[in-house]
Amino acid sequence: MESVDVIAEAPVARRRRERGGGRDGRRAGQGVGLPHRAAPYIVRNIPTFDVLAEADLEKIEAVADRILAEVGIEFRDDPAALSLWKQAGAQVDGLLVRFPPGMLREILGSAPASFTQHARNPANNIEIGGRSVVFAPAYGSPFVTDLDKGRRYGTIEDFRNFIKLAQSSPWLHHSGGTICEPVDVPVNKRHLDMVYSHLKYSDRCFMGSVTAESRAEESIEMARIVFGRDFVDRNCVILGNVNVNSPLVWDGTMTHALRAYARANQAAVVVPFILGGAMGPVTSAGAIAQALAETMAGCALAQLERKGAPVIFGNFLSSMSLRSGSPTFGTPEPAIGSMVVGQLARRLNLPLRCAGNFSNSKLPDAQAMNEGTMSMLSAVHCGANFILHSAGFLDGLLSMSYEKFVMDADLCGALHSYLAGVVVDDNSLALDAFREVGVGKHFLGCAHTMENYQTAFWDSSVADNEPFEKWDIAGRTDAASRANLRWKQMLAEYQAPPMDEAIDEALVDFVDRTKAGMSDAWY
Repeated sequence: MESVDVIAEAPVARRRRERGGGRDGRRAGQGVGLPHRAAPYIVRNIPTFDVLAEADLEKIEAVADRILAEVGIEFRDDPAALSLWKQAGAQVDGLLVRFPPGMLREILGSAPASFTQHARNPANNIEIGGRSVVFAPAYGSPFVTDLDKGRRYGTIEDFRNFIKLAQSSPWLHHSGGTICEPVDVPVNKRHLDMVYSHLKYSDRCFMGSVTAESRAEESIEMARIVFGRDFVDRNCVILGNVNVNSPLVWDGTMTHALRAYARANQAAVVVPFILGGAMGPVTSAGAIAQALAETMAGCALAQLERKGAPVIFGNFLSSMSLRSGSPTFGTPEPAIGSMVVGQLARRLNLPLRCAGNFSNSKLPDAQAMNEGTMSMLSAVHCGANFILHSAGFLDGLLSMSYEKFVMDADLCGALHSYLAGVVVDDNSLALDAFREVGVGKHFLGCAHTMENYQTAFWDSSVADNEPFEKWDIAGRTDAASRANLRWKQMLAEYQAPPMDEAIDEALVDFVDRTKAGMSDAWY
């Protein structure tokens, strides 16, 4: 497997080598302020959970095929996409495209079942697909919230804070994308500041912009500055999260961005957002069939743009309150639906992004953690490889919460141990410990305990496990209050991972020149 260090031919990389730094310098910044260094991603050691039999899966696939063939999907404002579909053998009638049964599955045969996303620090490279599980922060909130200042519009400072928190967490693997919208930066320029912030303040994998084709291309160009043009053409270094305009519409903004990522051999994460009863049927099976049709079309379009380009089969099922019409998150029906989506993605042999830590609560409270845990468990049991929205999601994704970010990252830590399963070997069976301790005595001081106590159990950084009296004397703090103290401590202790001076200068120059070429736009 290639590492980022093969890009020595790039001019910026040559200057990096001349000035020192490089891999050794980057590695020197690992783990600062962390209790210990977790793996760059999880390799699951427990099986996925299949809820439907073969016959039922075939019924859903057959309905998806009929939706594609009889109803079709509109592709708006992208003549090139329509041309690609026509060349591939689809029936194109204006903006409406209908697909012969089996066509999309055949096209998807060229998509890789798994791939590596390379990080600025090669030690943080991740695998997406197979048995791998990657946790990434929540994405897309216009507001941020904390216990001190309440709910407010996000800023570039908030955006950078969340990157620093993700970088500092031993339980998250990915820097994410638009963690919150920095509304204090013009709409047409903020993607430049966001991508630069990911590259500057984290050395983990990250996501780029998808809000316009030019912004996607500029995100990719910034990645080329860091990794080298030839390396990027051969390897995935950046993801773009594109959404279907459900029901059954792909708009040009998304397909132009999707094709830009595929054209550059970078991974598009293809995600329908189906709110049951609004953008799809209220019944789970119907919504799943719709999601399958929409996602297959997007993933296949990436293959038509560049055969073999990495792509992630995404899904976002949600429910709604039929009394009020409000969206609901972390509810049981989408959670069990995610299990079925996982089965369908495996039948297509594609990497999966599904579910996350969803909640409609407005506070980091019991509702938030109940809903988030139900949704997050569905993500790990359905076989999701890339779990966006793993930390911080609050208020139906309208708010990014500092406290919930820390609480959710703590849950991710627990899931590291959960997904590791049960090790069965001579050490874990502990027969020598039974011989030493004997009958009716405790194991606290035995040799086996002393040899294993540091790694035996996951240890929360937020939970209070002290006796009632100690908790009472210490101020009776709840989990949210402890998380408030924790995120402040993490930011105070954060140290930026080293970045080569020449690369930093090249990035800043690119951002400044690109911004100078356009007037500010605020909508």
